[in-house]
Amino acid sequence: MSRFRHAALLLGLAVLIAPPLGAQDSARTFAPLVADPKQPHFFAAWLWVTSPTVTGQVSSVGLGEDIGLIRGPRRAWEVSVAAGVFSQFNMGTRSNDLINTDFVIGFPLTYRRGAVSARARIYHQSSHLGDEFILNQNPTRVNLSFEAAELLVAHDLGSFRVYGGGEYVLRHEPADLRPGLLHAGLEYRHAKGVMRIGGLGDGRIVAALDAKSSEERKWRVGWSARAGIEVRLAADGLGAARGLSLQLQAYTGPAPYGQFYQENVQSVGIGVHLAL
Repeated sequence: MSRFRHAALLLGLAVLIAPPLGAQDSARTFAPLVADPKQPHFFAAWLWVTSPTVTGQVSSVGLGEDIGLIRGPRRAWEVSVAAGVFSQFNMGTRSNDLINTDFVIGFPLTYRRGAVSARARIYHQSSHLGDEFILNQNPTRVNLSFEAAELLVAHDLGSFRVYGGGEYVLRHEPADLRPGLLHAGLEYRHAKGVMRIGGLGDGRIVAALDAKSSEERKWRVGWSARAGIEVRLAADGLGAARGLSLQLQAYTGPAPYGQFYQENVQSVGIGVHLAL
C-alpha cells in the first residue's frame, strides 16, 4: 500500500503543476463545491480556532485543481483528475509549526442534463503530521489513510444550487474506521454584480452552507459556512476562466482535516479562494 500512496502523491504533484487543457473552461459539468473544506482548489485562510489540540490563530492553505481529461458530446459528461494538498499552520508558535497535511487525489466522472448534475468518484486521502508539531506536542499519531467512493447529485434552482449524496470508505487505516458519510449543501450566487472591484470587474455575492455527517462520529454533523464577494476573472490563453473570491468562513463539528477526526473544532476567519 505504501507504493500506492507514493504513486498517488507523485500523480497529485503532477496535476498541481500541470497547465489546464485547452478544453478547460468555466462551464464545468459539475461545478466545484464552494463550502466543502476538501474541495481541491487554491486558497489561503486566516482562522481563529478552538480545539483540544490547537486554540488560537491558524493559517489554512490549499493547493489543488480539477483538470478535465475527456469530455463527452455537448458537455454531457466529463472525466477528470482532481488533486489537492491541504495544510494547517499554528501561527502562535515561533516557527509557525505545520500541524497537519492531507493529500487527496481522485478521478471524478461528472454528468449534466439541464439543471441536474452529478459527480461520482473514487479518491484516496492520506494525512501526515508536521515534524515540529510532533516534537512540541508529542501527539498520539494515527495512520489515517483511506480510499472512498463518492456520489453527489446537484440541482440548479435559479441563483440557488442544492446538492446531496454520500461516501463509503472502501479501504481504510485504522482498521476500525466506520465507512459511511452523508453529504449535503446549499449554495447561492447573485445573478448580477453588486460592486465594481477596480480592473477585476464586477463582484457578485456568493454564499454557501455545507454539511457532512459521518458514521465514525455517530452521525454528528460538521457545518461549513462561507459568504463573500466573487469576481470572474477573464479567461487565459488556454480558455480557463477562474473565480477569485474573498470569503468570511466558519466551521463547527468534527475536524474536517487530518488525524484529528475524533476531535471537535470550531473556527471563524477570512480567506482568499481561486477556483475554476
